Amino acid sequence: MIRWLRLSRAIDRVTNRIGRWTSWLCLLMVLVTAYNTAVRYLGGYFGFRLSSNLYLELQWYLFSLLFLLAAASALCKGEHVRVDILYSRLSAKARAWIDLLGTILLMLPFSAVTLWLSWPSVRNSWAVREISSDPGGLPRYPLRTFILICFLLLIAQGISEIIKKTRVLRGLKMAGDGSPEKDEDDPGSRMPGGIA
Repeated sequence: MIRWLRLSRAIDRVTNRIGRWTSWLCLLMVLVTAYNTAVRYLGGYFGFRLSSNLYLELQWYLFSLLFLLAAASALCKGEHVRVDILYSRLSAKARAWIDLLGTILLMLPFSAVTLWLSWPSVRNSWAVREISSDPGGLPRYPLRTFILICFLLLIAQGISEIIKKTRVLRGLKMAGDGSPEKDEDDPGSRMPGGIA
C-alpha cells in the first residue's frame, strides 16, 4: 500500500502544480478580454481599428485551456460540483464508497471513451494544421491536443482518488514518515470481531 500511496501523492503534486500554473491563465484571459473590449470601443470612437479576431479567439482559447487543465486539479481538491443533500451527512466510509464507485464506474470509463473518440479528430487536425476559418484567426490543432491532455490528467487523478478512497475504506491514515498506519480513532476501521 505504501507504493500506491506514494504514487497517489506524486500524481496529486503534479496535478496541483498544473492547477497553480493554470490559474495564471485566468488573469491572462481577463487582461486579453479587457484589452480587446477597450480597443474595440476606443478604436470605434476615434475611427481606427485595434481589435481583431485574433483577440476574440485568444479569449476563447484561454477559457478552453483554463477549463481543460483545471479539471484534474478540481477533482484532486474535491471542488467539483456534486449534489450534496445526503452526501455530507454520510460517514467518511460511505462517502469513500460513493466516490470510489463513481470514479470506477463513471469517470474513468467516460474519460477513456472521450480519449478514444477524440484521438481521430486531434490527429486529423494536426495532419492538416487546422486553423480558424475567420480572418486573422489562430491555429486550432494545438488547442485540440489539450482535449487529450485533459482526459489523461483526469484518468491519472482518478487513479489517485481510487488509491485515497481505498486507504479510507481500509481505515489507514498517513504517519509522519509517509507510511500508512491504522486509524485507531475510527471505529469503522476495525474488523468485525474486535480485530484491529
